[in-house]
Formats: sequence, structure tokens, C-alpha cells
Amino acid sequence: MLTKVIMLGGMLGLLVGCGSKPANDQAAAADEQQPAAGADFNNTNAAAAVTLPAGTQMRVRLMEALDTKRSRAGEVFTATLDVPVVMNEKTVVPKGTEFRGHVTTSNESGRLKGRADLGVTLDSFELRGKRYKIATSSESRVSKGHKKRNTVLIGGGAGLGAALGAVAGGGKGALIGAGAGAGAGTAGAAATGKADVVLPAETPLTFSLRAPVRI
Repeated sequence: MLTKVIMLGGMLGLLVGCGSKPANDQAAAADEQQPAAGADFNNTNAAAAVTLPAGTQMRVRLMEALDTKRSRAGEVFTATLDVPVVMNEKTVVPKGTEFRGHVTTSNESGRLKGRADLGVTLDSFELRGKRYKIATSSESRVSKGHKKRNTVLIGGGAGLGAALGAVAGGGKGALIGAGAGAGAGTAGAAATGKADVVLPAETPLTFSLRAPVRI
């Protein structure tokens, strides 16, 4: 009888031991049910992508000089963002971001007429190691006209010639001197009359997006 009781007790002990798990195994099972530590963070980052709408302004500063004497249409230039792009109180494109653009038009002025004009636009910017292509408005500059300057140079030359001619030979000399002075004034205007458009380095320029950009 005693032997049977001992045998039954042993069997019950085995059953209880098989039905329970060590504390370490239970903790491991609980950990398996928890989401990966970075899962929610990655999903949040993916959802944080924003779209800059058309019309968003890009205020930049040139990193090199451009002018109608040396720069040609198609030439690439670089600039840095001068004012950060902010949406919903969050900085989307920080100050100092590098932009690339190109010269759209570059025409020198004539010596006696015609104005110089220089146009530029932005093409892309680099953010966190990725380059984003963009389409923006153009910025252009036009030189001043020649008319007033030519009038002063040519008219002044004629007046000086007339005065010198009058001293040399009276009325007839004045007419000859006026003609000679006008010719000299025209030549002077032609020699010095070209007016280039120059955009020095650090020139601030403002562009606006023509199409949305997803970042």
C-alpha cells in the first residue's frame, strides 16, 4: 500500500512539472508578442513625407558671379537657400541647402543701342543625400538704356567741338567744329557704351515652384 502511494505521488509531481514553464521561458514568450522597437518609428518616418505645393518660394544666394559678358545660356550655377522653407511650423528645407540652376538667357548690349539681359532658373536641390528635381520661375535682369547716355556724350562732344571751332575760325569754324565734335562724341559713346548685366556672388534671388515637390 505504501509503495502505491509513493508511486502516485511521483506521477503527480511529473505532471505538475510538465505543465509549468520556467520564468525565463514565460518572459521570452511575452517579448515575442511585443512589436519590434523600430517598427513604429519607421512607419512614422514614412508618414512624415511632405509635399511642397506649387508657388512655394525658394529664396537663395548665388555662390558665384554671373554676367552677360562671360555667362552663356545653359551654364550651370550653384546657390544656397537663404531662408528656410517651413510648413506647419516645421522646417522642411533648412537654410544652407545647396541648389543648382542654369542660365536661361544671356545677351550682351550693343554699343549704341540694345539692352543686355540675363535670366536664370533653379533645377534641383540636395537634401539628406538625395537630389530633388524642381521646376521654378525665372529671375531676369535688364541693363539700362543707352539713349540718355548717348545724348550726353554725343551732344557734349558737339558742343565742345563748336566752341573750339569758334575760337579757331569764327562761325564757319564753329560749324566744322560741331560736326567734328559730334563725330568724336559718337565714337566715344560707341567705344564705352556697352552695358553688361552683372549678378555678383551673394546676390539674393527669389524663385517660386511651378509644380509640387514631394520630399
